[in-house]
Amino acid sequence: MNRYSALILAGSRPGGDPVARAEGVGAKALVDVAGQEMLSRVIAAVREAGADRIGVVASDPDTIALAEAQGCVIIPAASGPSESAARGFAALGAPMLLTTSDHPLLQGQWIEDFRQTVQPTSDVAVLLARRDVVEAAVPQTQRTWLRFADGEWSGCNLFLFRTPAAVAAFALWQAVERDRKRPWRIVRRLGPGLLLRYLAGRLSLADAVAHLGRKAGVVVEALATPHGLAAVDVDKVEDLALVRQILSR
Repeated sequence: MNRYSALILAGSRPGGDPVARAEGVGAKALVDVAGQEMLSRVIAAVREAGADRIGVVASDPDTIALAEAQGCVIIPAASGPSESAARGFAALGAPMLLTTSDHPLLQGQWIEDFRQTVQPTSDVAVLLARRDVVEAAVPQTQRTWLRFADGEWSGCNLFLFRTPAAVAAFALWQAVERDRKRPWRIVRRLGPGLLLRYLAGRLSLADAVAHLGRKAGVVVEALATPHGLAAVDVDKVEDLALVRQILSR
């Protein structure tokens, strides 16, 4: 699994993004962090990690121009992240790393560490960070934690769609995206047995992810990162201030 592509989601929210508005730019991907656009930082990280083809999902003209100037393939943004990612996978193929443009702390080494620990039997892998690892790196971070029997976790906006069979995962992702305002439908996908285990505090993250993968017809693996900063992205203006503070050290 030496050769692989990377897809960076850099689409704009309907109605604009509050971080972009606060910074006076047309899209969040263009926000300056320590003298460089966030998107440029992410492109540099995936290129450092050896991606031989990089796609960028975008609709904003300035974002498209920036990505094209850096030799990236442009994927037209769809109505939501899941459909945009599916378009990228159709264009780039497997294996494909997926990340987001609002991840300006991303480092090539984190990507390599992630890719090297994925099992050869997995179709899809997702990177997460344990709460203690994140808080050791950034004690002041504020976030929502996924609570499971094996700890509290945060996403890292890093996924690997390793095999062609991974295409089946996008249908599940799109269904979850459609149900995001009806959480009970998402929970129902676990089934009564796993739901009871979750409510009783006996369901591990690995078991939950593996079960959802089986429902989609793919083998999904959840991996823990040793890099706490991998969980830090820019969703809010406060996140941007934190990232700038970290990079100024």
